[in-house]
Formats: sequence, C-alpha cells, structure tokens
Amino acid sequence: MQRTITYPVTFEGVGLHSGEPANLTIHPAPAGTGIVFRRVDITDCENEIPALWDLVEQSPLCTRLVNADSVSISTVEHVMAALVGCGVHNAVVDVDGPEVPILDGSAAPFVRGILANGLRQLADPVRALRVLRPVEVRRGSAWARLTPNDTLRIEFDIDFEDAAIGVQSKILNMSNGSFVRELSNSRTFCRKADVDHMRANGLALGGTLENAVVVDGEKVLSPGGLRHADEAVRHKMLDALGDLGLAGLPILGHYHGFRAGHALTNTLLRALFADKSAFEVVECDAETAARLPGAGVHWGEIPQVA
Repeated sequence: MQRTITYPVTFEGVGLHSGEPANLTIHPAPAGTGIVFRRVDITDCENEIPALWDLVEQSPLCTRLVNADSVSISTVEHVMAALVGCGVHNAVVDVDGPEVPILDGSAAPFVRGILANGLRQLADPVRALRVLRPVEVRRGSAWARLTPNDTLRIEFDIDFEDAAIGVQSKILNMSNGSFVRELSNSRTFCRKADVDHMRANGLALGGTLENAVVVDGEKVLSPGGLRHADEAVRHKMLDALGDLGLAGLPILGHYHGFRAGHALTNTLLRALFADKSAFEVVECDAETAARLPGAGVHWGEIPQVA
C-alpha cells in the first residue's frame, strides 16, 4: 500500500548556492498526492510545485522545479532521494525560500528525520512504472539509459581527471533498504577549481568543506576525508535516484548513467514518457511492492558514519 510519514519533520540549514537560511518541513499527505513542494514564503500566486519531470528547468548544477506561475524550488534531488529511498509515496514539503537546505551535502539527515518519525500505511495500493523496452539519450560523451528489470537497479560510471576521484563504477539493486545502507550518506562533491569558478559567478555561496567533498588533484580537502573510497559515484547514484523520483511513480527498470548528470537524467525521463510503448503503469501486488525502494527499511540500516 502507499505510505506517507506519520508526523511532520523539520530541517534547518542554508541553501548551497544562495548561502541564505533555508528551512524545510515534510508533512504527511493523503494517498494519491505524490510529492509536492510548497513555497510557504509566497502567498500572492500558486505556491505549490509538484515533484514531476515535466516541471524541471534543466541545469547542470542541481534539479530545479518551476510551476506555471514561475515559482521555483532548487536543489530538490537529495530530499527526493531520501523520500524515494525510504518508500514515502506521498508528502507535502514546505520550504521557506527558493532552495532546499543542503545540510551535510548528503541525504542522510533527511533519512534520519523521516525514519525517526516513522511511516504510515495508507488505504490505496502502490502503482509503479514498469519499463518495457530500452530508452537511451546521449549528450556528447555522456549517456543515460533505462532498460526493463523487475526492480529498480541503478548503475553509474564516472571519469574525472582529479586522481582523488578518477574512474569509478558501481551497481546496486534499490530494493528494500539498500539506498539507506549504501548511498544515503554520500556527499555532493566538486573540484576546487570549479568551486572557485562558481563563487566568482555568485554560486555555491553556502558551500563549505563540511557540506561537500572538495578535491584538488590527489587531495581531498574536506576534513575527515571520504566516507567511502567511492563516495563520488555513490553520490551520483543518490542524485539519480532523486531525479528518477520525478517520474511520479516508483520505477521498475535498470538505470545506467555514464558521465550523466541531472539534466541528462531528466532528458531520459522525457524520452521515456514521450514513447507510450516504452512503459506501463502497474498496480503492485505484495511481491512487487516488496521489491520497491524503501520496503522494509528501518532505523538500524542508517550508516553509522553519517
């Protein structure tokens, strides 16, 4: 059955790019709501923004949603990954500004808050989007692909010139609590040269060595180093899960990204929904629902390092 959180949970922090204070509260919602962001600082026009693929304004740096009244919310990918990875199908997410708080740069704080408050089962069955045939998009040397599979599997390959990251590959079945155990505490990462460039252009003003992994050649500049030797590719998988959550339904399929980012994953969803023969929407029986992200997840699966 569909699920929502039991009680509201609030997070306080700053926006990664604006550097401004940002507060976010996840509220329970009825079955069929899906995930909806609500800009509570805006009252003179429509302030709700459904978390859906066709409302994405593509950007290489984050996932930004914009409604018909041009009200936007940025950097939604980490809280979306936490909601999808914990099996939350319905929630209203209040934010008091244009950007979701970055917190520690991972999804772990959101996961802890969601699981500490618990989940509540609703009366309606879960529906899922089953991929029926391969769909692929390319941009330069990067590509992303969805192929049929009986659960959500995420595979990712990255290749960075900085030796601290280098070439990394990983594949995970997202069933049950694997997102919480394996990916949730992996932080966003960037090269020092990119940070310098972004700040010179008024971006990443809220970024610190505590909420991002910053590398410079062979060096990891963030205190404490890496949480995982392959933390970078794990974070790319975390981002992909959050971006795939904008399909509006859990996905049964194999996602494979090669040097992909937010914009390319959104382009892949657009290609999928443009081809009605490439997918079907199914009502999940107990066996299928047990293979969805977040099914059976519990507090003990949160990594201690987070």
